[in-house]
Amino acid sequence: MKTYKLTDFDAVLAISRRGSFRAAALDLGMSTSALSNAIAKLEGQLGVRLFNRTTRSVSLTEAGHRFVDQVSPAVRDIHQALDTVRSQQETPSGTLRINTFATAAQEILSPLVLEFLRRFPKVQIDLVTEGNLVDIVADGFDFGVRSQHLVPSDMIAIPLGPPRRHAVVAAPSYLENREVPRVPSDLKAHPCIRVRLPNGALFRWQFESDGQPVQVDVDGPITLDEASLARTAVLNGVGIGYFMESNVRDDIAAGRLVRLLDEWTPPTAPLCLYYPSRRNPPAAFKVFVDLARELARSSRNR
Repeated sequence: MKTYKLTDFDAVLAISRRGSFRAAALDLGMSTSALSNAIAKLEGQLGVRLFNRTTRSVSLTEAGHRFVDQVSPAVRDIHQALDTVRSQQETPSGTLRINTFATAAQEILSPLVLEFLRRFPKVQIDLVTEGNLVDIVADGFDFGVRSQHLVPSDMIAIPLGPPRRHAVVAAPSYLENREVPRVPSDLKAHPCIRVRLPNGALFRWQFESDGQPVQVDVDGPITLDEASLARTAVLNGVGIGYFMESNVRDDIAAGRLVRLLDEWTPPTAPLCLYYPSRRNPPAAFKVFVDLARELARSSRNR
């Protein structure tokens, strides 16, 4: 008698959802080769091909479409049953998957994620950072962390701290013998570190005066897509940079960087942890939400 594993069905659904073995493997926390082998074994047991594979794309066969349509509700019901059982655990365990972006991950790592792991050592955290906003439910995440204005309206959101700010900074060595910019338009006369967004567009530096937004298309010798690289360039005196304040707060305090145009960068939306409403969530899920709410309360009382 042939036996089938729930993880195999999860694998089929992940590939169908993501349209890629590589992306599905990342979601499932396994190697692409291991995922490919598991699907090949399942197809052998079923006696049909579930996927058409080429070097460029993956798509469901007709049999694969029928399989996914019929098995999806059953797999969802099984996971809900498992969640119901796990919700009764005295000691939280299992894995929580969180999707966010790199700067936010740095901000929440110590006060939320690492603190959670200290309190609940039997739980594992899978923290994925990417610039693009994803559907956390469709992509198999338990939580997302984004700026408040980016949280989907159908999600439950918990602000994780006070409003955030941007900071325009330069190294003291850069500012020697140069005129300090007083208004955003002065940046046109300075080399700046440009940033490329995940969609390929160049980021326009955002400012505000008397409630009115001001955007500046800066120019400069280098374009980067990662804040830590941009910070290194600014520290080395290449030009002026634009960051989330949290990325350069220590540098400003230590005098390694000088803050510019401070009055033009008012507070913006806070970071939020968000998640869909769930019946009988696992114990690990519940205590993570509890810790997030505790962090939110402590930040309000500061």
